[in-house]
Amino acid sequence: MASHSHAHHEHSGPSLIDAARDALVDAGEQWTGMRESVFAELARHECPVSAYDIADNLSRDRGKRVAPNSVYRILDLFVANNLALRVESSNAFLANTHPGCEHDCIFLVCDDCGEATHIDDDETSQRVRNLAKSMAFQARRPIIEVRGICGSCKG
Repeated sequence: MASHSHAHHEHSGPSLIDAARDALVDAGEQWTGMRESVFAELARHECPVSAYDIADNLSRDRGKRVAPNSVYRILDLFVANNLALRVESSNAFLANTHPGCEHDCIFLVCDDCGEATHIDDDETSQRVRNLAKSMAFQARRPIIEVRGICGSCKG
């Protein structure tokens, strides 16, 4: 349930992996087998997932250890190229379902189930950027997280 104040195409399944690959290659980066594995694992989760969970799942699937620090480096590359979103307060990641679409991160994070609803709201983002600018601060990547209880957990 995301609020959108600009148009973009939401991807899922194989089309999400294809869109992520295309966006990363268009940015001048390589799409390696390991990067594809990390992205595919990230994309199969509805809730934010940690690099450690991704590394554990990939290690189990591959039958050999995948180091969490390798996964972190790949996730950092994905965040820098708008393929993944980072929920800072829980140090966890979500696949960006519309790679290549740049906007600031606004999350509603449930303290009970861990779900993070990503909201696109350019008006709120611009107000935050303008406030930063008025304080002579250059915002690079505004992130807003609202912690609380989601509708499902609230009952």
